Amino acid sequence: MKKKKIIINIFLVCTIVIVIIWLGIEENKDKKIEEDKQQTNNNYTAEKQEIVMDNVKEEEKEIKQYPKEKIEEQYQGYDVCAKLEIPEILLQTYILKNYSMQALNVAVTKFWGVEPNQIGNFCVAGHNFPNRNMFYKLKKLKVGDKLFLSDNNVGKIEYEIYDIYKVLPNDVNCLNEETGGKREITLITCTNDSKQRIIVKAREKENY
Repeated sequence: MKKKKIIINIFLVCTIVIVIIWLGIEENKDKKIEEDKQQTNNNYTAEKQEIVMDNVKEEEKEIKQYPKEKIEEQYQGYDVCAKLEIPEILLQTYILKNYSMQALNVAVTKFWGVEPNQIGNFCVAGHNFPNRNMFYKLKKLKVGDKLFLSDNNVGKIEYEIYDIYKVLPNDVNCLNEETGGKREITLITCTNDSKQRIIVKAREKENY
């Protein structure tokens, strides 16, 4: 009888130990599930916050405010759309709004593309005359030089030259309006012998 009680007690003890171990395993499983769930929530929250911050940055980029500077609306009887400054060659000139042979004798003019400081390719043409507001010194520029374009709508934006090359007069590839969603300026003038065109390409400075 005594032996039977011992066996029963041993059985009960073993059962209790097994139950305790099983409960511990289940508790650990529940804890692991809860931890995984929490980690998933944390990851989701982090990703959501990252998306929100990206959206905020895009919105800030879209509504970015540029320095304002009042630009004269007319120059020698011609409508003005912007002002161009190139410190490297000491050039400051108004850009006339409407292209014509008469206007080109007065100052540089918009030749093609979007409005000043808009997303896209704003093309400006000017004679290779030694006048203070013409493109005579354009050939002295180099990649990396800066220029500034000001208008009464967007403001004053800094651009950086990224390419300079020559083309034949009938090559109009420089007027391409696809800029990958960036602001670009294309400056165009003749070589000294007028047999080719000098093309200067600049885009909005990245860290501006």
